[in-house]
Amino acid sequence: MRRTSRKVCWPLSTCLVVMTLAACTSSGRSDQGGAHEPGPTASPTAIPSAPPSIDGSAPEPCTAPVDVLPEPPADYRLVGEDVAVPDRAVLEAQESGEADPAARLFAKWGLVVRGGAVIDLRVAPGWEDRARVGWGSATVPAVTAHIRACAPVDAGPQWLAFAGGTWVARAACLPLTIRSRGQAAQVRLGVGASCEGTDPPRS
Repeated sequence: MRRTSRKVCWPLSTCLVVMTLAACTSSGRSDQGGAHEPGPTASPTAIPSAPPSIDGSAPEPCTAPVDVLPEPPADYRLVGEDVAVPDRAVLEAQESGEADPAARLFAKWGLVVRGGAVIDLRVAPGWEDRARVGWGSATVPAVTAHIRACAPVDAGPQWLAFAGGTWVARAACLPLTIRSRGQAAQVRLGVGASCEGTDPPRS
């Protein structure tokens, strides 16, 4: 049975990015395992593409974004220099319809990455059997996610938004590790439950 998903706008001057992110979910399905819902037309801002490499070989393809922003949304927080995540106490989690028991609940949210950055994001050690992550046009729940944000198409600052989210076996404070520019940063996200009063993830 298909269930409808809720779409909540971020407090920005425009809700376009969130509306677009809400239309994209895991494995091309809706939040609850139904058919993919058509979303509104993407922002008219030019989406950067991978430039040709100097030696003429095919470059690593960029991860397909859903929008380009001049800066992260107001209700997001920076993790390191290149990534922004929701600054909310709890991310709403719903039944995902996934067969993987580690991906029973899904919290939909957009990952925002600085243009030109290449990041690797993974669930913290000890969480491999109870959490998954994924962003991009062909999102598949996995322990790790690799995102290559194409370089800006002009001189202005650009942040790319990617549709996806986090899956958990049960509501939890999920620790994640983000690597960029040879540096690692950790962040905790409340997926269906608050992180208040819980221990921080191990280094």
